[in-house]
Amino acid sequence: MTRHIILVERPSGVPTAATFGIQERPAPTPNAGEMLVQPKVFSLDAAIRGLLDDRPFYLPPVVVGEPIMGMSLGEVVDSRNPDYPVGTFVRAMGTWSEQCVFSADSLGLERVHPKPGVDLGHYMGALGPVGLTAWIGMLHIGQAKAGDTMLVSAAAGATGSAAGQVAKIRGCRVIGLVGTDEKAATIRDLGFDVAINYKTTPDLAAAIRAAAPDGINVFFDNVGGATLETVLPLMATFGRVIVCGMIGDYNDQDNPYGVKTLWQLVVNRVSMHGFLTYDFPELLDEAQADLERWVASGALKPITNIRHGFERIPEAFIDLMSGRTTGKTLVTI
Repeated sequence: MTRHIILVERPSGVPTAATFGIQERPAPTPNAGEMLVQPKVFSLDAAIRGLLDDRPFYLPPVVVGEPIMGMSLGEVVDSRNPDYPVGTFVRAMGTWSEQCVFSADSLGLERVHPKPGVDLGHYMGALGPVGLTAWIGMLHIGQAKAGDTMLVSAAAGATGSAAGQVAKIRGCRVIGLVGTDEKAATIRDLGFDVAINYKTTPDLAAAIRAAAPDGINVFFDNVGGATLETVLPLMATFGRVIVCGMIGDYNDQDNPYGVKTLWQLVVNRVSMHGFLTYDFPELLDEAQADLERWVASGALKPITNIRHGFERIPEAFIDLMSGRTTGKTLVTI
């Protein structure tokens, strides 16, 4: 038998313990071309919240009573695909399950080659989807270059903390928006030039303007909503807004925030570009090589918060969606 975390009821606002349940089902068996994977590390991502509502998203919504989707990294334990023999480590979009069946066309499927002495969890963080998203968003979509002034929202989160460090590696001046003084200290330790606690700053626009008097060249946005509305008038001419996520709306998609400053895209000739990492498979090898080099040299410092045990996945996800986490949220088995 295999345990699964299933969707018991669709949440209203932040998910609660009642949202989730654990169910046992017969162990899956791979068919021709497939492989059975035993996850070692589960990635908890804010975007999963969008799959819990019954509405269009970039993936189909989770069906009530069915396992919840999410990225995981695991080891092939049974294979009907010669390209993925037993013992291969892979990461892909699967389900919150103790065993998953993947095929060669599973979303985001990649081989992982763990190096001795490197925490396996980093391959789901700075050396995995988090780092790849930061690299592609910052360098390919945002075209960040030395001398640019960069602003990152949710800067102490998994992707935000990595994106800010990637920008620093490329010679940018980086400002981070966070929600606590502790998170502000964290990103300063990572090399951010300025940390702004938006919850205790009386006038956020004035604080950003003071930190970036010539405007923001690149805004790496994980939040959307009121934060995006505040930042758009502060963009430099021909600035770039990288839309990585909109966590500000994930918990209440029936009432999304109406951004009132979109005219500033015209005023300042700003480009605004949403993206998904795996739309750019041709860039992943280059990005992976850079990330591994930067982590090995200490230029990129992974930050994680880790829970241990399959049954703690819902708890970790609730904490993530409540804003109580710093860095990449992982659950290890």
